[in-house]
Amino acid sequence: MSRGFVKEDDLEHAGTDLPERPISLHPNYVTPLGLQQLEQFYRQFEAERLLYINRKDDPTAQQKLAKIDRELRYFSARLESAQLVPASIEPQDTVLFGAKVIVEDEYGETHTFVIVGEDEADINQHKVSYVSPIAKALIGKKLGDTVIWQRPAGNISLEIIKISH
Repeated sequence: MSRGFVKEDDLEHAGTDLPERPISLHPNYVTPLGLQQLEQFYRQFEAERLLYINRKDDPTAQQKLAKIDRELRYFSARLESAQLVPASIEPQDTVLFGAKVIVEDEYGETHTFVIVGEDEADINQHKVSYVSPIAKALIGKKLGDTVIWQRPAGNISLEIIKISH
């Protein structure tokens, strides 16, 4: 495109009008650790914002500031809607929010899942959101129960062999 068709103001504001991060429609249940993580992320972005706030003549800084402000709005909303679910002292033989569950599949392999809030989910740490298919299959089940995990790669049968809260 020729520079004749681009207003200078358009270049200055490129990348500063970002779409909002989507907010889940599900209740925002959080574990105590999940709440701490949300607070930590918010404080981190607040501190980072201070590095860019006074650099109004720098378009790159303004783009970064727009991203930081978007994250602050997201984490502010998530903190405001957070519903802390304390560690359960209820029956240790039932899978509930916050539980660590060890299952054995039909091939004899064990898998561990910790059922957490959406923002805390991290499959690399075996943390799954309570709205995920595996969590939905496990919640409410008891030690020794068998569940079917419906996966895109094919359903698999899992036996609950250990539950801890």
